Amino acid sequence: MYDRFINREKEIETLNREYDSANSSFVVIYGRRRTGKTTLIKEFINNKKAVYFLGDTQTEYNQINSMKNTFADYYNDSFIRKISITAWESLFDYLKNKIEENTIFVIDEFQYLIKGNKAFASIFNKFWEGIFKEKKIMVIICGSLIGMMYEAALGYASPLYGRRTAQINLKPIDFYYYGEFFQNTSIDNLIKLYAVTGGIPKYIEHFREYGNNLLRGIKEKILDNNALLYSEPKFLLQEEVMDTSTYFTILKIISEGDSKIGNIAAKMNLNTNNLSPFLTKLVELDILEKLIPVTEENPEKSKKGLYFIKDNFMNFWFRFIFPRMGYIEVGNVELVEKYINEGLELYVSAIFEKICLNLMYRINLPVEIDKFGRWWDKNNEIDIVGIGQRNMIFGECKWSAKKVGVNILTNLINKTKSINTMDKKISYILFSKEGFTEDMKKYSEERRDVYLFDLKMLATLFQ
Repeated sequence: MYDRFINREKEIETLNREYDSANSSFVVIYGRRRTGKTTLIKEFINNKKAVYFLGDTQTEYNQINSMKNTFADYYNDSFIRKISITAWESLFDYLKNKIEENTIFVIDEFQYLIKGNKAFASIFNKFWEGIFKEKKIMVIICGSLIGMMYEAALGYASPLYGRRTAQINLKPIDFYYYGEFFQNTSIDNLIKLYAVTGGIPKYIEHFREYGNNLLRGIKEKILDNNALLYSEPKFLLQEEVMDTSTYFTILKIISEGDSKIGNIAAKMNLNTNNLSPFLTKLVELDILEKLIPVTEENPEKSKKGLYFIKDNFMNFWFRFIFPRMGYIEVGNVELVEKYINEGLELYVSAIFEKICLNLMYRINLPVEIDKFGRWWDKNNEIDIVGIGQRNMIFGECKWSAKKVGVNILTNLINKTKSINTMDKKISYILFSKEGFTEDMKKYSEERRDVYLFDLKMLATLFQ
């Protein structure tokens, strides 16, 4: 059995620090669904004085009385349980004489209370400032709808802006920790698992028994139209946006490899100005990311941005599942399996590049590098570019059935001629699924500025 709080130590540390503060604390926890926010909170409040309330889609009146009953149960107050309360102000007036110091008050799915009453953030702020803040308690508000959480609690225009003492944007699990979830699984299978599950704890849980049989896991957990993951992206997007059709089309196009705004717009028969708000919204929702070549001096002003789907599961789903849901609905799952079998290695190759880029921060190289990223121009692209004050490193990642030879390094060196290296000391790094030819190994030993990593060497980083 694995520890479900792998890669969550920093978040637990933050919550404990806030809890031990001499003053009241107000923590905002947010992030996309399935990242384990509720599980994190419940682990933290275990064996502590804590009132946990889960918001839902009921009417405001029912939400108020649901919270009232939660407190009635906590304080064993039969009187308050029997009466009806019609306003949040009345409920919080009751709490000011009840809630004790060092109590944790959690509102999970906070956004649903905002949906029920757009003024709820203002109402809650009033009682935080007037009552809760002075009582030395800990308030945690948590939400999954990123857009609404930003508007309600994080954005400058929010009544709660500036009230938080800490915030936690709960991210997916880093690939570095995957071996702790899928023990006795080879690194190539771990990479494939990550390419599909994307570090989302809920998805990892669904695939735990398929550590060495990914395709079977895909068939049973995604291609079954009764399975949770079959329609998961639909559910996630419908929660955040009203009309999903345009967003679905954008994500399908990007999953197929088109990352330039002009190309996406052309395929949708849209003007780029009309497309931009949709892309901006998807970036805000943490579904898309806009990347800029790492060498750009003013990235915020750069026009070279490309759009990529951040979440591997959503990327996989839009690439392989969404265009073929009709086949699944009529029971022709075998045809979809065929498409996945034929395209999986190419799909994983792009994820391998992301993994190698992120691992650069963990590789102990004898060159000082401050930042890593990707680079491209109209004619070329380089998977990894590292920039330091005196050094630069360039890298290529090859997920193929062939061993990497000297020709790959030569091609990389030629591509770097398009970059202003500013007289820095240059080195190179190559990652290869199948390893390297003898000529490449010998060449690396002779030059001493070329570093080679096959999967066996990558696996040593996790030991």
